Amino acid sequence: MSSSLLWAVDVYGKVYSLSTARGRWERDTDTLLELKRVTAGQKRSWGIGCDHHIYLNIDHAEVPIRYREETYENQRWNPVDGFTDVLLPTDRWAWSDLTGMTPQPLHSFLLPSDSWEWEGDWYVDQGCAGGDPTETGGWEYAVDFPANFSREKKWNSCVRRRRWIRDRRYKARGSWTKIPLDHPKRPPIPLCDISCGGWEMSEQPGLSMVATSLQVWFRSGILPEVPEGQCWEQVEAPKEVAQISAGPGDLLWAILWDGQLLVRKGICLDSPTGSSWVLVDPPPVKGGGAIHVAVGVSVVWVVTKDYKVWFRRGVNSHNPCGSGWISIGGEMMMVDVGLNDQVWGVGEDRGLYFRKNVTPSEPSGRGWVPVSAQWGHSTQIAQPRLVTCRFTHTEWVRLLFSEPFLTATPGPDSTHTLKSSIPTSDSFISSLVADREPLKPLTPTHRPFTAPGLSQGEDSEASPAPMCIVDLEAAQSPQGECASMGKAGGMGTPSSVATYPLGLESSMGVVEEEGPVWAWISGGGCDVDHIDQISWLSPSGMTHLQSRRQSEKLFFFMRWWRDWKPYRWVDVGVALEQSTNFNSSRDAIFFIYYTQYDEKKYLQVFMSEVTALVPVVRENTHHAFAVYTGERTKKRWPLVLAAQTDKDMTDWLSLLTGCCCEARGIRGRISRQALWSVTTKGDVMVHEPSPCLESLTQTLPCDMMFWLQVPGHLRCVESNSLGVVWGIGCDGTAWVYSGSGHTAGEVLPQGDMGSVHTQTDVRAVYIYENQRWNPMTGYTDKLLPTDRFPWSDDIGFTECTKSNTHPPSPLWFWVTEWAVDFGLPGGTDKEGWQYAADFPVMFRGNKSLKDFVRRRRWVRKCKIALTAPWQEVRPITLSDITVLPCLAQSNMEQVPVWALSDKGDVLCRLGVTPENPAGSSWLHVGTDQPFKSISIGGGHQVWAIAWDGAVFYRGSVSASNPAGECWYHIPSPPRQSLRQLSVGRTSVYAVDENSNLWYRQGLTPSYPQGSAWELISNNVTKVSVGPLDQVWVIADKVPGCPMELSVPGAICHRLGVGPMQPKGQSWDYGIGVRNQSTHIARHQPKGHPPTAIPLKEGRVLPAAYSPIAKVRNRETTTSQ
Repeated sequence: MSSSLLWAVDVYGKVYSLSTARGRWERDTDTLLELKRVTAGQKRSWGIGCDHHIYLNIDHAEVPIRYREETYENQRWNPVDGFTDVLLPTDRWAWSDLTGMTPQPLHSFLLPSDSWEWEGDWYVDQGCAGGDPTETGGWEYAVDFPANFSREKKWNSCVRRRRWIRDRRYKARGSWTKIPLDHPKRPPIPLCDISCGGWEMSEQPGLSMVATSLQVWFRSGILPEVPEGQCWEQVEAPKEVAQISAGPGDLLWAILWDGQLLVRKGICLDSPTGSSWVLVDPPPVKGGGAIHVAVGVSVVWVVTKDYKVWFRRGVNSHNPCGSGWISIGGEMMMVDVGLNDQVWGVGEDRGLYFRKNVTPSEPSGRGWVPVSAQWGHSTQIAQPRLVTCRFTHTEWVRLLFSEPFLTATPGPDSTHTLKSSIPTSDSFISSLVADREPLKPLTPTHRPFTAPGLSQGEDSEASPAPMCIVDLEAAQSPQGECASMGKAGGMGTPSSVATYPLGLESSMGVVEEEGPVWAWISGGGCDVDHIDQISWLSPSGMTHLQSRRQSEKLFFFMRWWRDWKPYRWVDVGVALEQSTNFNSSRDAIFFIYYTQYDEKKYLQVFMSEVTALVPVVRENTHHAFAVYTGERTKKRWPLVLAAQTDKDMTDWLSLLTGCCCEARGIRGRISRQALWSVTTKGDVMVHEPSPCLESLTQTLPCDMMFWLQVPGHLRCVESNSLGVVWGIGCDGTAWVYSGSGHTAGEVLPQGDMGSVHTQTDVRAVYIYENQRWNPMTGYTDKLLPTDRFPWSDDIGFTECTKSNTHPPSPLWFWVTEWAVDFGLPGGTDKEGWQYAADFPVMFRGNKSLKDFVRRRRWVRKCKIALTAPWQEVRPITLSDITVLPCLAQSNMEQVPVWALSDKGDVLCRLGVTPENPAGSSWLHVGTDQPFKSISIGGGHQVWAIAWDGAVFYRGSVSASNPAGECWYHIPSPPRQSLRQLSVGRTSVYAVDENSNLWYRQGLTPSYPQGSAWELISNNVTKVSVGPLDQVWVIADKVPGCPMELSVPGAICHRLGVGPMQPKGQSWDYGIGVRNQSTHIARHQPKGHPPTAIPLKEGRVLPAAYSPIAKVRNRETTTSQ
């Protein structure tokens, strides 16, 4: 790595540089130089002096900087004197530039500043004529001005010219030199701020400057051979500008005196000054307003009036304004963005800090590292000694809403340290010098806080403090004094600030006579990266000054569906506060800020309590998503938020999902024991078992299960504990999962990149045309006031016309036009109409004299195309599928997979293995009639339901005979027709057409058909039995749940299922929302064979009923 410089200024205006190679601060050789601010770029740095002039410092280089001045001597021929400098009035000047429009006599050329020197006298450029100077003297001839000149003189050559040149060399390399301000236009002084940037757009970087008159000026014409630039251009600003920052590219931000932020748009190579200003709101802090801004290639950092550091999200060349603010741990006086978007800062202790782990994938970095280089000839290292611990919003919310807090009384020796202010006026240096007062040893103003549950004593010294932010408060501490942030003690009021020594004592510290007190830093010329090993950024034996637990906050604006009357969309502010604990564990809280009756309120959601994050379709918005928690699942009201764009919604879902995974400790890839589900919208969800979600002492309730979305679109899904996952799309296409999982925190679980395919699905959208008979006109769309809409949905409560009916989401697109559907149950006439006596009754295809209403269904198909880890299995379209549930330790050559085609044929898939989950071919199994539901359970038990509701059992199915031999008819429950069933290890459950749940009694190995059906519950839509006889259902109404909380599409788990009580005792209900449901795949307990586990009361139950066992449910539907 080549050597580069980091520049800094102390409170006295002394300028220091730190080389990445030498690692030692060196003061500038000009001891009289005093600068207020410094801005660095590639190989050059600019500064504002205390004399209000601009200074320039250019790095040493092997190639000197030279500039060639040139002028042209022009003459005209006349018959008396020959060629003479007496020209015609219409001719150019006798000494001019190349165009002849500007007079340039030799004596008019002066050195631009004292930094230049002439390398010789004027001489004629013989290269223009291309001949011997004794022959031509460097002259070029032409007929007239202007014309094409040549070195040959002809009979008609009436004018001639020659070029004079003189070289000047820049002699002030490596030192600060004054730049004249009065050529050609002098900006007003004194100057407030300066910033250079734009060198990545071209070789001509620009220099932006703010003058005392609060105007913005731009220095143009800066070239490698003209490092000082050529002229000043004024850039109009809508308001008074206090500070400005330019990035290496096309980003330029400024701060107004009222704390607002301005962004310059339209900056490009052709227009380096941009075209317009855009006002951006500062971070939402109390008191409001920003005091410092720093810009990089694609990042923006801001310091607010409370000295908090903020990072701007979503900044790039196409969106220079960004999209939201993230609060960064630590308190700084100012920050600066250097090369590679690395961040430097001056803390409140007047120490210098570097933001570690700043990468392109994580531009906000993680934690502050002190710049602990030596200075001068001393071996001492400047290092902050104290930090100020404050409780963030996250900690106060946890304390005020969950635990009572204690109030500590300050001791008699307590002292209060006043925060330093960062002036932006002309009194900048004088204000900073006030901090040079000798600092006295400081004792903590309050005793450190001990979080509830932390042990006290000597071991508590290593315990982390609850969420704290490094304020970087500087104070001197006696040698050897050390107070741990984790020691036991009381907690002050929310506004209290406690200061503690860090243990970095005078052996490594710097007193005021030994080192500078920093006021400014500029890293624009310091070429470091997050992978570079810089000794003065990570010295051995030094402690990184960072908070034990750092918090970051992201702000944004959305719309929130208020779930109380009056129900409506409300504009709200949302914030995500993330924190990193000392052990690198992450936690987060999601806030929603709203106003009700002129009173500001907020809602909070702990990300560790979120159970699902899914996009939803709501009226008048296509960018909404729902946030489920355990408590809101019980209330049946999730939080519904709407973003401005689909990209914003996707970004928030990705961010919140990553926070949920980190908070719950879910990392790595999808395991084979994962619980798969599908919503009625087709979203594929996974519940990933993890150590923090499983317990030997308590069962995880349904409403606390966390569901993670996986790319894809399916109607149903089936899986087992060997990693075989099958699904069926809405169009009947079979899909097999081809990815090996996801990494928690990714945008969405993507699986292995080599296993990602293009997945498509087609579904039908239906609307109904309704008419009533009239004695005068016959059937017409003029209905009674109490009737349904002329165009409606199936129920008739919602108006659905051809024009206002859209695909389910923006991802879908129409592939057909509206057409009459003749495939309705009950039949239709030749025009597609069905008839009935009134709405709503049973419709039929034949018209009678008593039929006064009719309807017909219109259908239109839409399609979706996704990139997802699902491989298509052709060519047969399926209506149902089942995979043999088995233990994770099972060792079988082939995994039995049975399916039903869309025509009701029974199929058996051959060649299915964990290595080849798609299998090789289908084997047709003969039947006397078409089937509509099929299930395979333990011991290769295959049960099926025919289209007429009859139940059948397949005999002699085994690993050696995968298709079995014959079907046995099983009587259905009395006067009931079954529609769906599920088989476990020793039990069979079924659901009839009236949504009743039935249990098959008397199943034994010798008599696997059972003896009788027993009614278990009603209001059940789907049932799924796990490999160890766990029972899950989707309920229309939750049994035992109050009517106001019972809604269709809720997942219910049967509790109390055991060998002595195979039917269970009660229901535990989970996630679910109106009119939506989820398909769940049965899964096997994670790593636990069916051994017996003794319980406290002495009863012995198989592991299938232990709390750690989790079912692998198949064919269950739950609400989103």
